[in-house]
Amino acid sequence: MAATKDGDGTKPVAQRLLATATHLFAERGYDRTSVQEIVDAAGVTKGALYHYFGSKEDLLHEVYGRVLRLQQERLDHFADADAPVERRLRDAAADVVVTTIENLDDTKIFFRSMHHLGPEKDKQVRAERRRYHERFRALIEEGQRSGVFAADVPADLVVDYHFGSVHHLGTWYREDGPLTPQEVADHLADLLLRALRP
Repeated sequence: MAATKDGDGTKPVAQRLLATATHLFAERGYDRTSVQEIVDAAGVTKGALYHYFGSKEDLLHEVYGRVLRLQQERLDHFADADAPVERRLRDAAADVVVTTIENLDDTKIFFRSMHHLGPEKDKQVRAERRRYHERFRALIEEGQRSGVFAADVPADLVVDYHFGSVHHLGTWYREDGPLTPQEVADHLADLLLRALRP
């Protein structure tokens, strides 16, 4: 993505379009937001949007794709760290909570609007999510093989247990609530590890 600055030299055009679309999709819904409304709110032309994204569907795909890429990169970092498997899993489990809360609009859009993606983009998103979950599951399986984690619960079920909580964050978490993102992350990561103890 090019880093061309817009006329007043603030955010790059593509970044501004993405931020505007994210806000509007989260507020109004993908299907109730027009391309014209996005470009008007971003202060750019339709030509600029189509130059960077090609279509409204491409914008929707990128909204979720950027968060998933960030989370995958961070999971790979934790999984590859030189630390005991319990520490690596806890760090990864807490991090996905924090990054989800920090990008809550994107998460809400994903669960509300991803059915609007065409078959090819839908397939791509599902493959990216599967890769993330498989890497996370591999940490659980590593701990189960070494006896650090209980092996009587299938690793797939453990993954679903944790990510069910993560996916539910958009329905209840509030910035002005009693818990910070890190506190929520610590509680959920500790619950996961407690469930895995032999």
